[in-house]
Amino acid sequence: MKKLLYMGVFAVAACGGGQPDNVKTADSVNSERHDSLSVKQSVTDSSASVPSKQDAEFMVKAANGAQFEVVLGHLAETNAGDAGVKRFGEMMVRDHSKGGETLRGLAASKRIVMPDTLSVKQEKERADLAKKHGRAFDKAYVKMMVDDHQEDIKEFQRAATEGNDPDIKALAAANIPILQQHLDSAQNLKMAIK
Repeated sequence: MKKLLYMGVFAVAACGGGQPDNVKTADSVNSERHDSLSVKQSVTDSSASVPSKQDAEFMVKAANGAQFEVVLGHLAETNAGDAGVKRFGEMMVRDHSKGGETLRGLAASKRIVMPDTLSVKQEKERADLAKKHGRAFDKAYVKMMVDDHQEDIKEFQRAATEGNDPDIKALAAANIPILQQHLDSAQNLKMAIK
């Protein structure tokens, strides 16, 4: 029955008037699932843990962010004018593809529903960036990567320290150095392509 409910939520979102935001849909489904499983768990006194809403939201946002980095990395490989920006894009594709797979694997084991497309906001940002080429692309992309990785580091630090699920906390903590390396690289590029 619950499976039908979740599939129904995606179907309603997909048939809605505008483009569905699968990130919001995934968060909503995870929230409903958490509430439902938490009630069942307290009734049955099961020892299996249900990831908190906070942990599920982090996983959705992190996986979606990794997917966005991969999409933009591919765009950098084709639209960037600077060789360093192209190499940075390649690194984003490589590292965030691997990170996204790890996130999705952990999410599957925790029964966390993940989005399969970019958010509406991200799709707009991607479309705007895709219109740029050469130096204009380089500047916009690198600024976006600096801002994005600063925010990512804060979110991963928060999940590593304030999260509830030990596996999710460990994953968040393990990824902070990689994100910091990306931020350092993006900041160096930003200074180099002024």
